[in-house]
Amino acid sequence: MNVALLWPAEMVDAKEISMSEVSVQTLSPERVVSAVLTQLNHGQIADATASFAANFRFKDHGIGLEFSDKQRLTEFFQKTRELYPDYSLQTDQLFVIGDHVITQWTLHVTITEPFYAGLTTRIPISIAGASIIRTGNGKITEWADYYAGSTARRTALAAHFTEWIEY
Repeated sequence: MNVALLWPAEMVDAKEISMSEVSVQTLSPERVVSAVLTQLNHGQIADATASFAANFRFKDHGIGLEFSDKQRLTEFFQKTRELYPDYSLQTDQLFVIGDHVITQWTLHVTITEPFYAGLTTRIPISIAGASIIRTGNGKITEWADYYAGSTARRTALAAHFTEWIEY
């Protein structure tokens, strides 16, 4: 079993990897994941979702959402950028174990909240978390995000994807 620990300086810059220039199947799991994380940071959502396999599962344990449809996953990433335009995910560590990649990360966003007398205030938020990703044939087959959902202040994002049932 091969295990590698990569520090952020050793990770791949998405500018180095163009999916049209390199066959996805030749990319190592850490290159696939690093490219997707960089693409999401730059708002390149279509490129990021193209790295997911036809049959995949994406689970955000912090807000209790799960996707297995690329259109819904694309909508999730787009809504994330819409609600948090300054979204920045910093990868702190990246571990590789076979076809699994584990990332320890810090997400930085700014939220706008109502304030006194109709004013608003902008609050910077940092969320520490981890992702466990499984790849197969150069594509992401499973992705699970773990973080403290109760302190992440991502309820607006979760509410967009939660169906309400009225009785």
